[in-house]
Amino acid sequence: MSDYEEEVIEIIEDGPYIAYNIKLMIGKDGNKIETSPRMVLCRCGHSDDKPFCDGTHNEIDFNDDKKEDRVPDKVIAYEGDNITIYDNRGVCSHIGYCTGLLPQVFDKTRFKWIDPNAADAKDIMKVCELCPSGALSYSLPGGKRIKTPVQHKKKIKVSPNPYGDNGPYDVFGGIKLESNRGFTPECEEHYSLCRCGSSKNMPFCDGSHRDQIEFDEEE
Repeated sequence: MSDYEEEVIEIIEDGPYIAYNIKLMIGKDGNKIETSPRMVLCRCGHSDDKPFCDGTHNEIDFNDDKKEDRVPDKVIAYEGDNITIYDNRGVCSHIGYCTGLLPQVFDKTRFKWIDPNAADAKDIMKVCELCPSGALSYSLPGGKRIKTPVQHKKKIKVSPNPYGDNGPYDVFGGIKLESNRGFTPECEEHYSLCRCGSSKNMPFCDGSHRDQIEFDEEE
């Protein structure tokens, strides 16, 4: 048994996630997954018992180092008249809420892909609040940057990505992330953890699962 009394996700170097005291976990089909005080979760993408680890990471020499060619973990501010949008591409899981709901604001075809003046500030706030990875946040004129406007119930959700493939573990409610390598999320209230094993920004999802056909078929 662990010494943790609260909800914690521990990152094992070159190994799985160990989730302690998680009472609510949702599968990609939307149904609850039976939880236990200590759950070992796959993050190499090759377990035959997903979302749980079966030890396959040892057989494939899974490595969770951050890659040098990853998208930089850097926050960029897009200042508008009524709202400033902050974006960290390095932790984006590419679930697509922003581009799907406000394409006039979030347009990947533009060099400056975010236009904070292209929609009402309240609508932009709502979309930023939907971002599960913490990549998007905002501030209002004269105010501080807001990362956690909504406090979620503590849970882990196995994300069914809108693209039809398998997404990351979306973690909500401020579940603490423990790592001996100092990995910290952009937003402590909610963040997205890689589970396909291909992210260049481990342990966080960078959307690489979208290109992993094998990962989709194995699930």
